[in-house]
Amino acid sequence: MDSNILSAKEAAKYLGISYWLILELVRKKEIPHTKLSSKIIFRKESLDNYLLESEQKSVKKEIN
Repeated sequence: MDSNILSAKEAAKYLGISYWLILELVRKKEIPHTKLSSKIIFRKESLDNYLLESEQKSVKKEIN
């Protein structure tokens, strides 16, 4: 498998969060992912962008 593609468990480990939390984020459509049949996959680049955008939003909220 391409090392840029992660399973839900691998993505949770990559982000430092629990597997259950990543599934909750997927359920709420709050994190970028793709479903292939019943499998949920993530691209590292998309997760990095997601983190960057989340960080930027948190800084903007603190300033306002």
